[in-house]
Amino acid sequence: MSVRQSLLAILDQGPCYGYQLRAEFDRRTGSTWPLNVGQIYNTLDRLERDGLVEKGDVDEQGHVYWQITDAGSTEVRAWLDAPVERAQGTRDELAIKLAIAATLPGIDLSAVIQTQRRASLRQLQELNRAKYAGANPDGPEELAWSLVVDSMIFAAEAEARWLDHTEQRLARHPQRTMGLSLSTETPRRGRPAKADAGTMEVAT
Repeated sequence: MSVRQSLLAILDQGPCYGYQLRAEFDRRTGSTWPLNVGQIYNTLDRLERDGLVEKGDVDEQGHVYWQITDAGSTEVRAWLDAPVERAQGTRDELAIKLAIAATLPGIDLSAVIQTQRRASLRQLQELNRAKYAGANPDGPEELAWSLVVDSMIFAAEAEARWLDHTEQRLARHPQRTMGLSLSTETPRRGRPAKADAGTMEVAT
């Protein structure tokens, strides 16, 4: 999630002070990714350093209003016009956990998957039962909230399907072929070569 671009996009509507920015972010995303005020101000400091925002007026309560610069508005437009690039490979904890567990001898992978499936389905049920708590159930805030929740529902459904797929693939491999003993080869220094997602072969 890009806090930087999100705050810039809000400031592109008009000057805001720190707490106001946090409130605007929360109501536009359904409070699904709450930000703390320290994170807001750290981001604003970096945006000011990069010439994308600047300090403006101070009100009677001492609130410092931040305003976007022309360069900041240009970055907002570039962000909205560009697709979100997904990183190659994965740092998803669940995928890494199951990949490692599949190589460890004596691990009941079916039990690991069942535990995760129960948690994933419980989360999916909670998301499907979620109701908008705002004052206007037909307003733009509800729409923004529902878009975020829908995304989380689709992700939870995809996770459940992936767990089913993983369980089916593991069932085709006898347990004796699963374990990996520690390698006796001396590792090479440096980072391992990255796999090219466009040329990776998919094993079945």
